[in-house]
Amino acid sequence: MDNQETPEIRKKTKYGQTAGIGIALSLAVCLLILLTAIRAGSVYISIPDLLKIIGSHITGKPLPQEVDPMNDSIFWSIRMPRAITAFLVGGALSVSGAVMQAVLQNPLASSYTLGVSSGASLGAAFVLLCGLSFAGMESFMLPLAGFVFGLLTVVAAILLASRIDRSVSNQTIVLIGVILSLFVTGIMNLLMTFYGDKSKQLWLWMTGSFSARNWTHCAVLFGAGIFGFVILMMFSGRLDILTFGELQASSMGVEVKKTKIIAMLVCSLLTGVSVAFSGVIGFIDLAAPHVVRKIFGPSHKIVIPMSFIYGGAFMALCDLASRTLLSPREIPVGAVTALVGAPFFAYVFFAKGRRKA
Repeated sequence: MDNQETPEIRKKTKYGQTAGIGIALSLAVCLLILLTAIRAGSVYISIPDLLKIIGSHITGKPLPQEVDPMNDSIFWSIRMPRAITAFLVGGALSVSGAVMQAVLQNPLASSYTLGVSSGASLGAAFVLLCGLSFAGMESFMLPLAGFVFGLLTVVAAILLASRIDRSVSNQTIVLIGVILSLFVTGIMNLLMTFYGDKSKQLWLWMTGSFSARNWTHCAVLFGAGIFGFVILMMFSGRLDILTFGELQASSMGVEVKKTKIIAMLVCSLLTGVSVAFSGVIGFIDLAAPHVVRKIFGPSHKIVIPMSFIYGGAFMALCDLASRTLLSPREIPVGAVTALVGAPFFAYVFFAKGRRKA
């Protein structure tokens, strides 16, 4: 009897094997998309030259003579940091969206719909317009302002919801977040009117762009992303329990208030840093987690890392489309994600309504 497998064990083993295959395929596709985003452009760079350029920069050896120095500059200083920045931003936003949906138990919740992205963009805009900076913190002013203003938006949403709805239901928080997002967008439009000389820069900020991103942006995003990822993975089990409701989570020993506060803080950090370096990019933090849950199930031990992978790959693909579809003109990457994300948002909303009916 000890050597016989029960149906439950066989089912779990089969699911584990299927999930492993899905993860491996996802990583392969993600890598392919990232390589395509790095290579694609008006200047063709062969794979051998690409490998020689990477090897030269990693090892510190001189660039081989057969490699054009111009190709080295285009690939290493422009395309690669841009593609990696897009990937890290997409991953961070998607992880934030996955956690927001779990904490608020609402499939429509995300940093974008809660107004965190808009709040973070307003903070970054103030830094740009006022020229705020401190010695030695030049690279951190934008992400810091994005984090603070994004967090203030969440706090404002919760406080307003508590005044309107004593139970502070998650639905009310999401609704208040949408209203705050529209309000902040109005403020951004006013700033564009008052600061006409910087209106183009602000407009790019409101529609999203990865143009002129460098390795410093990648380093800050990577550091913030790793910090947030590790903390959220530590809370993955509690997030699983929270999806069943706050009362049941409390009865199972989960410190609901503490968990929600920490999760909101980390999500605000991830969103604030991302928006500070890319501008407002919506819907990706809504779509990617839903796709991941559909494929891999609800466990956040898998949902969080795979949301990062899927969101990063999708953002890199959207950025590739934004700079190649109408080349040499560039489409705002936020417009590309909205064209895909808005119909997806509508699908999730109406699917949810049909299930309740």
